Amino acid sequence: MATVTIETVASEPVLIHSAMKLDAEGEQPDFWLLARNGLIEQAGIGEGWTRHATDAVKVDGTGKYLTPGFIDIHFHGGGGYSNEDGKDAIEAAIAAHRSHGTTRAVVSLVSNPIAILLKSVATIAELASRNPSILGSHLEGPYLAEERKGAHDSTHLIDPTAGDIQDIIRTAKGTLKQITIDPSRRGALDAIEAFTKAGVTVAIGHTSANYALTLRALESGARLITHTFNAMPGINHHEPGPIVAALDTPGTFFELILDGIHVNRRVAAFLMNAAPQQVALITDAMAAACSDDGEYRLGDVKVVVTQGTARLSGTSTLAGSTLTLDKALQIGIQSGINQISLIEALTLTPARILNLDSYLGVLRPGHMSDLVLFDQDWNVQHVYLGGQLPSDRTDLD
Repeated sequence: MATVTIETVASEPVLIHSAMKLDAEGEQPDFWLLARNGLIEQAGIGEGWTRHATDAVKVDGTGKYLTPGFIDIHFHGGGGYSNEDGKDAIEAAIAAHRSHGTTRAVVSLVSNPIAILLKSVATIAELASRNPSILGSHLEGPYLAEERKGAHDSTHLIDPTAGDIQDIIRTAKGTLKQITIDPSRRGALDAIEAFTKAGVTVAIGHTSANYALTLRALESGARLITHTFNAMPGINHHEPGPIVAALDTPGTFFELILDGIHVNRRVAAFLMNAAPQQVALITDAMAAACSDDGEYRLGDVKVVVTQGTARLSGTSTLAGSTLTLDKALQIGIQSGINQISLIEALTLTPARILNLDSYLGVLRPGHMSDLVLFDQDWNVQHVYLGGQLPSDRTDLD
């Protein structure tokens, strides 16, 4: 992999010019922007950049693509580090993904006893207050179906209780961004309502819920499907299942692991076409992402990674991925999926899911200067992180 330059655009102004802009608003050749104090200050096309910011570091984007920074709302580790292993491991994992274009991420945790999850959530809340790449936490469990547990330890799977819900919300201090829940668990619909009321995005996943129950969960406030197609019933011509229920419900979003392993590329393209502007590409990456094949741990379970595919030791069960978001983009392009749709699924759609689209997701003045510059083969060349989100974000208090 070529050397990637990573910078934080917090004080020193940066002017990128003569690039091909690609974001959810479209494609624009000969594009330039000026980033200052963590924000995109000005933008335009042509030679207008020559009249601005003589004090700025100038980057020639000729022959390169410029996109917003990627947002991963579901990752478990990277660079050999797992999110369960504390502050240093989380920051090392997210730094590994940053070199692949991910400027912001939600830190995902596998199922564990509530006491351990509370400790991890508190750690992530502290990190989110000072590390601009960390948006908050995602609890992928413990409220999951045992028969659809995937790589989760079944001994940690439980039904939600009002007391646990309040403890989680209080400990997170507004930084719990997402929680995955199986609607079939006892008390699940009440839990969905409670988390939604607290401003948490509730996702449906690791479930055997049918069409009707999924609709009830969506009516209760859920608005996201966790790694669509994986650990849930597929689309059946007799029983449409949770995916069709979500497609039938306006305002629902879909996570998608576009690694060519978790979901067939043609099925991935089908979802992108069926739900435009509603798909968020995720990595669901475990520690082996940006690292080597070998033996790892995901929570309490042992994982073996062979030729980049992670499986529970001794089984054929997938255990997260080794994907990075730049690779997901490359696979999507190779699969014939529209480039603008792919960029939107990596940037603006995850920002919408997290209600951060006023700050992130497009190359527009006033938005954070989270930027990725690619060569013509979609290899990451430069990554710019705009710094901490504005201090008036009450959910980071």
